[in-house]
Amino acid sequence: MKKTKIRWHDKPQKRDYPAAQSFLTLTREPRAAKALVSRLRAASVTEFAAKDIFRASELPLLGAGDRHVERYRGQIQSGEPLSPILLCRDAALGKVIIADGYHRLCAVYSFEEDAVVPCKII
Repeated sequence: MKKTKIRWHDKPQKRDYPAAQSFLTLTREPRAAKALVSRLRAASVTEFAAKDIFRASELPLLGAGDRHVERYRGQIQSGEPLSPILLCRDAALGKVIIADGYHRLCAVYSFEEDAVVPCKII
């Protein structure tokens, strides 16, 4: 069976940062969420295996029934690049928070759990 090639943009898209800030504001004060997003903007892109990001985040894998996951699976199958994901380490909880890109990560994992995922992490 032919392996599906997953393509990525070189950097997160501009719309990803406001989405991350909106999400982070749910668990942090708005000023703190804004500061985290500023740090994410300045961070370099790095890479981690999809399975390791899931393990560190302790989030469940969303399946094919999720419409957002299906949309990203379609992008992958058509060769459209995905935006790198945005991660924040939470030392107090001992895990990684997926600030933006959870559905993209689920879609990628559905093709290959060992896939290398570009991301920014702070």
